[in-house]
Amino acid sequence: MKAVIPAAGLGTRFLPATKAMPKEMLPVVDKPAIQYVVEEAVSAGIDDILVIIGRNKNAISDHFDSVPELEVKLQQKGDHGRLERVMKSSDLADIHFVRQGEPKGLGHAVLRARTHVGDSSFAVLLGDDLIDERDPLLTEMIAAHERTGAAVIALMQVPAESIHLYGVAETSGTDADGAVRVTGLVEKPSAEDAPSDLAVIGRYVLPPAVFEVLERTPPGKGGEIQLTDALQELATDPDGPGVVGVVFRGRRYDTGDRVDYIKAIVQLAVDRDDLGADLRPWLKDFAGSL
Repeated sequence: MKAVIPAAGLGTRFLPATKAMPKEMLPVVDKPAIQYVVEEAVSAGIDDILVIIGRNKNAISDHFDSVPELEVKLQQKGDHGRLERVMKSSDLADIHFVRQGEPKGLGHAVLRARTHVGDSSFAVLLGDDLIDERDPLLTEMIAAHERTGAAVIALMQVPAESIHLYGVAETSGTDADGAVRVTGLVEKPSAEDAPSDLAVIGRYVLPPAVFEVLERTPPGKGGEIQLTDALQELATDPDGPGVVGVVFRGRRYDTGDRVDYIKAIVQLAVDRDDLGADLRPWLKDFAGSL
């Protein structure tokens, strides 16, 4: 199985930081956000990854390339810890890049992966959602796809006041392994109109049939080709395997919003062996002074 990581967005919520640097390269503690996503795919057994990029995104490909002059310098200094961390990013996986061209939405970005993916099922991982490595999600989703043949989406319970920020699933029943059957999807409904409290988060395992659906999917909200619209068609196709959802109850870090991005950094840092011991007492003192 291959993985696709759409990374062509403009990152306007983080301007001016993203004026010259891709939002996917914003550091989360000491790694860019996209490296966490690649590491998640690799942990699930995927070593062939396609990143969909746009203009001014060369920093992403540079990050996953080797930097011989830096590696030699660290080797000469005997800084083996940093050398290992630098080399890890270039040895993670077989990483490919393709340009999206015009930013026509997530569905269009996924469609750009068709030539690389071919006739096989594939995973899609969005960089705004970081999944804690201690709470595996993608492996469960791949297992659900292999078991059912359906498109698999990751779902998470969210409070009513946040439901309008997500695509929301309408479901019916749970199978023996805990996956829910998805009968419909609504993009960013009001709390009153939401069919459930199960929001779609940024992980998908999709059959190659999704490409044919995306080819004929017209632009939806915002004039963009929405992946949600294609999944809605798959969910309501009486002759297909449909769509199932894996409900995630683990730790997820949202880096798509400035406040949540800061929270993600703090949450990950306090759990680090090399940072947490110093950071936790300071946080308690700082919180007490507010």
